[in-house]
Amino acid sequence: MVPHLTTALTGPINELEQRILESMPAVERWFRLEWMEHTPPFYCSVDIRNAGFKLAPVDTNLYPGGWHNLTPEMLPLAVQAAMAAIEKICPEAKNLLVVPENTRNSFYLANIVQLQRIFRMAGLNVRIGSIDADIKKPTTIELPHGDTVTLEPVVRTKRRLGLKNFDPCTILLNNDLTAGPPGILEDLHEQYLLPPLHAGWSVRRKSRHFQSYEEVAKRFGKMLGIDPWLVNPLFAKCGEVDFAKEEGMDCLRTNVDAVLTKVRKKYKEYGINEKPFTIVKADNGSYGMGIMTVRDVKELDQIQERTRERMATTKGGQQVTEVIIQEGVLTAERIHDAVAEPVVYTMDRYVVGGFYRVHAERGIDENLNIPGASFVPLAFAESTRLPQPGQKPGASAPNRFYMYGVIGRLAMLAASYELEGTDPDAESYD
Repeated sequence: MVPHLTTALTGPINELEQRILESMPAVERWFRLEWMEHTPPFYCSVDIRNAGFKLAPVDTNLYPGGWHNLTPEMLPLAVQAAMAAIEKICPEAKNLLVVPENTRNSFYLANIVQLQRIFRMAGLNVRIGSIDADIKKPTTIELPHGDTVTLEPVVRTKRRLGLKNFDPCTILLNNDLTAGPPGILEDLHEQYLLPPLHAGWSVRRKSRHFQSYEEVAKRFGKMLGIDPWLVNPLFAKCGEVDFAKEEGMDCLRTNVDAVLTKVRKKYKEYGINEKPFTIVKADNGSYGMGIMTVRDVKELDQIQERTRERMATTKGGQQVTEVIIQEGVLTAERIHDAVAEPVVYTMDRYVVGGFYRVHAERGIDENLNIPGASFVPLAFAESTRLPQPGQKPGASAPNRFYMYGVIGRLAMLAASYELEGTDPDAESYD
């Protein structure tokens, strides 16, 4: 199920939350049946926006960093989920190799330390194998809070990847392979590689993910008796864009206009008095790079040079040629008066925790995943609260975080559809 965590929202529960909470048994059964047919991604994080009238994922990361932002109290949930996940894949596993990003960033490495801790507590020998050519011998790095991490150079034999005197049965990638999978990770037929190489950004596309999510949202909406739009951001895509040369801008204008028109229609249908907006982002981007907010199609005629430069490339200097135009979802949540959005973490099919991404200098209709963002851990909700006057006997405070867990799992399910559809070794799921 979903941990009972506190959220920034207080006040009455809205209609959508109420429907999801009241339907909990049906929702859980629906997920159980889905997981009988589909394999969840090994782990993921989902960025969620709650506009009050609408609740939707805006990004799903299959190589989640940020594990160090979960509170220590959440560690047992992650450990139990890790045990379940590993048991399913490789019951006899004793050695796990984690392959990180090629970076010395201390925040990122704190995330790797936390992953190492989780899998050690799950009963595995865990070591960190770097594919960075600069790591030629075991290198220990001290981190700000007293932790250390040792990066070791990987050793490749004909069919296996490991370290000197360390042969893992499973390799956990925490590297999103934006520049494509290096040869050293290919053709490892004797070992489990999690997530698979086709989950990397050289293959993966956000538009494909949200196409899968749209299918999941329709099925979920039908089961729950709600309009799927309430949990699904509308989107379109453009496949040939060059911001530096200002090419493909007609396609961008047409699709921004189309998405804004559809959103206006929905806002009118629901009596929502807000200004629609779109988020244009690199279709295979990560780390919040290559993203801009567009509130009116005319804005595209006046893109500043700095914005064009920012949109032209993403992580590692990869050129942006494909973009997704996504319905913008407002965020109604605040932490200390700063705009916030929840991020939900999952492992196997379980929600293991989450935190808020907070940015004091951004608006309710802007991307928060940029430098200057901070992270506020979520705490477990008080479970000892007595029933309030007039409350039914045995009733306790509703789990407001539950609906975030539902949206996170819908995104996770969409990722499993997506990976099945792009797996070179499997038949398409449709």
